[in-house]
Parts: sequence; C-alpha cells; structure tokens
Amino acid sequence: MLRVQRYGWDLAAAHYDDAWAAALAPATNAVLRRASLQPGEHVLDVACGSGTLTQAAQQAVAPHGSVFGTDLSAAMVDAAAHRVPEARFIRADAAALDAAMPEARFDAALCGLGLMYMPDPQAALDAMVGRLRPGGRLVVSVWGERKHCGWAALFQAVDSRVQSEVCPLFFLPGTGTMLDQMLRRSGLDEVVTERVAVGLPFADADAACDAAFLGGPVALAYSRFDAATRAEVRAEYLASIEPWRDGRAYRVPGAFVIGAGRRP
Repeated sequence: MLRVQRYGWDLAAAHYDDAWAAALAPATNAVLRRASLQPGEHVLDVACGSGTLTQAAQQAVAPHGSVFGTDLSAAMVDAAAHRVPEARFIRADAAALDAAMPEARFDAALCGLGLMYMPDPQAALDAMVGRLRPGGRLVVSVWGERKHCGWAALFQAVDSRVQSEVCPLFFLPGTGTMLDQMLRRSGLDEVVTERVAVGLPFADADAACDAAFLGGPVALAYSRFDAATRAEVRAEYLASIEPWRDGRAYRVPGAFVIGAGRRP
C-alpha cells in the first residue's frame, strides 16, 4: 500500500495546489489556530504535501524557529522545498519517524489531512508523539464522516473498475469519536476535537473532476484508465455531485475533524 500511495501522490503533485489549495484552506487554518505556533518554536509537519501548511508554520515561527517537513512522495517533497526554501524536508514514512530523525525533538507536530492515507494511522500518531518534547503539542486534521463528504463517490467510481488499493479505511479516523480515541491511545493529554463543515468550491465540471481524479489519492488508478473509462468515471462522478451544481460551478459538501493534544 505504501508503494501505491507514494507513486499516486507523485502523480498528483503537479495538480494538487490548483485542485485543492482553496478548498482545503479551512482545514489548514483550523490546524494553525489549534497549534498556536509561536516565534522561535521548532515544528514537524508530517505528510506535508506541497507545503501549504509548512509555509504557514514557517511564517508563524520566524525568524528564529524552524520547520521540518516529511512526506512519502518525493514529488511532494520537491514541491514543498521549492515553496518553503527556509524549511528542511525529507522523504519519510510517517510511521518510521524514529528511524528517519532519531535525535530530533519538536515543540509541535502537525499533520494536515494525511492520517487517512496511512496504512497504520495509530502507528503514525505514536511516531509523531515520539518526536515531541515533553509538553509539546500535536494537531492533526482528517476528513470527516463519509455521509458528510459529497465528493466521496469518487472512490466507488474508481474501485468499481479496478482494485486501487487506496485508502480502504479512509473515513474511519473522522467517524464518531475515533480520532479522539486514537489521540488518547497515543499517550496525549488535554485531547480535544472539533468538526468543521465546509463547501468545497469548484469553478466548473473540469475543475471538480481534475481535483477528484488528477490531484488526489486515486491519481495512479485513474492514470491507467483508457480514454473511454476516464470519460465514464468523470460522468459518474459529476452525476454524484449534481445536487450541488449552481450554473457551471459546484460547491460540494465536505467535513473535517481537527484533533489536538499535548505530550505529558
């Protein structure tokens, strides 16, 4: 599964910012608000993607603080390093941070919409907590429950045509009290969670489909479809989000769960 995730996000990297930056801003802002980063702090950004959250964190801790970003995808790491040259980056599995940076300790660890993609999200959380100094904060965001995410039909559209091996438990961390339980199991105190409902804006059908199939987790499977199959899945996906079309534009329901805690 890690190999599929890595190559999929390598493909998605070129499209990710155009597809998702504006739509995911509420989740990014909620993580930053909860983290309450201060000048001079040292921050770990896990599953940093193209560096949107990394960049905001770097600005918050400047001039004497630092940010260290990690991602499984080399293409995402390259994009993030280009965006935030002041930060440091390595390609690393989130569950193997102990091996990747055995001596590093941070005042805060962030993970923006990355936990759902990890084969063992609990192991990844435990690894992040292990990189915190005593009293350090962890803040993560995940997508909310499937029933609150109008774009969720994209998984069915792809998986009905190919076994994609992508995110079989994608919505689990954001369901019920699951994220709260996971944070507590990782040993954190002062655990809090909050839910954020949003409308995901897309200018037209092409923008909505490109976000779904080129800039996200099914990019690898989609890349292997022939032209006819691509047309079929795009039509199926557009039919699923038709209730949220307004003229040419779409505003598709989405939901995030933000979770935070402090290492004793």
